[in-house]
Amino acid sequence: MPTDTPRPLDIDATTGAPRPTWAQTLRVYLEPASQRMFALGFSAGLPLLLVLGTLSFRLREAGIDRTTIGYLSWVGLAYGFKWCWAPLVDRLPIPLLTRALGRRRSWLLLSQLCIAAALVGMALVDPRQGLDLVVWCALAVAFASATQDIALDAFRIESADAQRQGALAATYQTGYRLAMIWAGAGVLWIAARNEIAGGGYQQAGWTAAYLVMAASMAVGVLTVLFSREPVRVELPPARGAAEWLRGALIEPFADFLRRYGKQAVLILALIGVYRISDVVMGIMANPFYVDMGYTKDQVAAVSKFYGVVMTLLGAFIGGALAMRLGVMRVLMLGAVLSAGSNLLFAWLAGDLGQTASLSALVFVISADNLSAGVASAAFIAYLSSLTNVSYSATQYALFSSMMLLAPKWVAGYSGAFVDANGYVPFFLGTAALGLPVLLLVWLATRWLPVPQAAGLSADSRATRESQA
Repeated sequence: MPTDTPRPLDIDATTGAPRPTWAQTLRVYLEPASQRMFALGFSAGLPLLLVLGTLSFRLREAGIDRTTIGYLSWVGLAYGFKWCWAPLVDRLPIPLLTRALGRRRSWLLLSQLCIAAALVGMALVDPRQGLDLVVWCALAVAFASATQDIALDAFRIESADAQRQGALAATYQTGYRLAMIWAGAGVLWIAARNEIAGGGYQQAGWTAAYLVMAASMAVGVLTVLFSREPVRVELPPARGAAEWLRGALIEPFADFLRRYGKQAVLILALIGVYRISDVVMGIMANPFYVDMGYTKDQVAAVSKFYGVVMTLLGAFIGGALAMRLGVMRVLMLGAVLSAGSNLLFAWLAGDLGQTASLSALVFVISADNLSAGVASAAFIAYLSSLTNVSYSATQYALFSSMMLLAPKWVAGYSGAFVDANGYVPFFLGTAALGLPVLLLVWLATRWLPVPQAAGLSADSRATRESQA
């Protein structure tokens, strides 16, 4: 028998193509594109907790009530509306920068510098004296961070073919989650080290911590400066402003609807609710830790460090499984695990008011973050496979915005729900939110074709578009 003939078990049942060996699968993580995505993932992950999770811990310690903290989580809706300005990031050049760095790198650099400046603002303002100023600075961080995500998602999609998107998603998630360790555990550790004896909220500690976070954006800045611009997809020159606007604003969405037709509704519904359990639960997680009596160092060690390590493990497992078994199977697994892990928080909340059990927290965080890592890696690979590389920034921004829009809106009421009903009903409710997701994944598996738009070669893409 010829040695290059794949065995039956090495054939993908969905596409009919040979599966990569485990050695080939793991070797992808050492490629330059994966290494760049690791560093850029760090830059992308750093701002998120600083305007959401870590900020909610800071505000609760400062005496801000849970209802207000819940409403302030709507700052994160900036990530849900980024599709509105994604066409500009996709097409609009930045004077001087674009000529020097290219389309993707110029937008990455500008957004990273804006993030750093807004984090300095958050560092210098005391929320007890100027909560409005903290919110405005947080909005600036969120807007600039969402803009960075638009350019970075396009950079990632254009840096490799569809087969490698799972690996790029995993390395991106690795950098992203390491940044979340730094923006979670690192912030709490730095703030605690800069406090004086006496306890309570101390602005000096948080000022030092947020200034360090602003300086940490240098990782992304240096990576952009020393990276190469992806091969640019040449688009036909527009004849006049009207045609430019049509190509930038309308055509990316029209292309998606042409490719999927009525099935686009099912795809967008799945995208819109897939992460709802995790997102809604996550807003109250840090206030929950404060109310349970855990210290900064305990939360930093367990939730913000160990928990993120578990997410990294889950991301690598999810990325590898997506390449071996297919994205849709891993999507279903991630949906089941994400909803189920919220039940463990309800169990932990049953001990509220008693002595906080550190071992119980470790167990719950382990299960929850491992589940989140598996789900995230598979979901990012799925979103990437839906995009047409000609409109990668705009289409991926639409998908990732849909992922956050409804969950972030619902999460804004989480604080009021907890104040009225308590933590146990809240966590049970977030688990129940995951049930419709299972149905949507099952329907998508049965009714939708295997998406391959992101992985089309230049020749096959041109053929497909000429036939459309």
